[in-house]
Amino acid sequence: MNTEFKNLDQLLKLSGKSSDFKKTVISLGKQEVSIFYYSTLIDAKWMQQHLILVMQNRSLDSEIREIEDIKTWIPINDIEITDEVTNIQSKLLKGYAIIQLRENDQKCALVNLADNHGLRENNDTENEFSVVGPKIGFVEDLDTNIGLLRALLNIPNLIIKEIHIGTTSKTKVAIIYIDGVTNEQNIQIVEQRLTDIDYDVVFDSSLLDQMISDNSLTPFPLFVSTERRDRVAYSLTSGQVAVIADGSPYIITGPSTLYDFFISAEDYYLPWILGSFFRMIRIFGVVFSMFATSMYVAITTYHYEVIPKDLLSPLIVSRMNVPFPPFFEVLFLEITIEFLREAGARLPTKIGQTLGIVGGIVIGQAAVEAALTSNVLLILVALSALASFTTPIYKMSNAIRFLRFPIILLSAIWGGIGIFIGVAFLFVHVIRLKSLGSPYIVPIFPLRIMELRDSFIRSSFQFLNKRPQRLRPKSLVKYVPKKTVKQKNVFDEE
Repeated sequence: MNTEFKNLDQLLKLSGKSSDFKKTVISLGKQEVSIFYYSTLIDAKWMQQHLILVMQNRSLDSEIREIEDIKTWIPINDIEITDEVTNIQSKLLKGYAIIQLRENDQKCALVNLADNHGLRENNDTENEFSVVGPKIGFVEDLDTNIGLLRALLNIPNLIIKEIHIGTTSKTKVAIIYIDGVTNEQNIQIVEQRLTDIDYDVVFDSSLLDQMISDNSLTPFPLFVSTERRDRVAYSLTSGQVAVIADGSPYIITGPSTLYDFFISAEDYYLPWILGSFFRMIRIFGVVFSMFATSMYVAITTYHYEVIPKDLLSPLIVSRMNVPFPPFFEVLFLEITIEFLREAGARLPTKIGQTLGIVGGIVIGQAAVEAALTSNVLLILVALSALASFTTPIYKMSNAIRFLRFPIILLSAIWGGIGIFIGVAFLFVHVIRLKSLGSPYIVPIFPLRIMELRDSFIRSSFQFLNKRPQRLRPKSLVKYVPKKTVKQKNVFDEE
């Protein structure tokens, strides 16, 4: 992934592909000195006051004859003179500026202008919280977000392309990818779709998500929207493209698959056995959330014979005084849960939490005592609502919440057959979906057996050394896993 450079010119040429890599030429009398730097990594005020202005003032009295004279000109302690490309690359990506005295000079001065202020202020993840792993998230400032990414992906191959979208807002939008890894076709598709947008004001990356989507007539999100820096870094190193708008703390990545929305960052911070277990719990929770209440409607309306005898009696007793058919009973509770969820989300955090807990208990108990619903259904709806929260990505959680209602309606009309009809329509729909031209439910369709290692389960890292083939990356191998050699314990020899 990381390119080895033979000379400084190659490094500057690759870095020049990125929009945040800048070149400033300052005139010092008869001389012209070139300064190269990443604008997202340096302190612009510090550079202006302690580098450019100082050099311009000193040039009135003397001139720079050799690059070593820079140390006597600039009042900054951390200055290094070197011609080692590896060292220059490393320092450049840490917020140093390159000062080149003459064009094509291989020896240059590295001046520390790194800006570390503000990169860790009020940018903890809120909606994608994890117990294990980093808590760093993005903020509303585009340059800060790019700086956060560059601090983690310390490679010159990380390319930033900036464009302006919005006839009125002129919002700055960045396309982010890794040169030599990401497929050029995916980059071109994203760039073309973004430049084709004719909209007045772009407020957030979520608007771009919908505008560049392959299919706007679907409840499923076709791009992963995340606020986690580590998740975006993993997507980029896998070969995906990221898009972020200025003023938005969320980055969208694609091409995405259905399974990407059930992957949590913690899956990779825990041992693979635990990571796989929790991922399967999430997938089971989504399936349960979608079909639990519709199965209740179908069974209690049409298929009493499938209920075990020991469970049939408690179920009949719980519904004895309920005057409504199961469909209206379920609909009442499901809408009540949605009311509580929406109210809790719109209110301040502490009030919202109190409303959700107290409101759920009070309304649930009152509904049972008023014979508006049964105890069994109340438990089922509560578990279904709880299971829907296991989805790591909020947009997919919303899609699951919506899909429950048409399936409940189908189960009320045709029972179990209605559920199968709903599942069939859903399956056909997701088969036809694409994200940047890539199938939405790969590796199931088309079948990619090797990529099943990181779909329903998360395999050991020694089997995850290749990037997904569906992304058609330029470089397929991530790393070469080393074979573990069993070490003999010294105490065993005694």
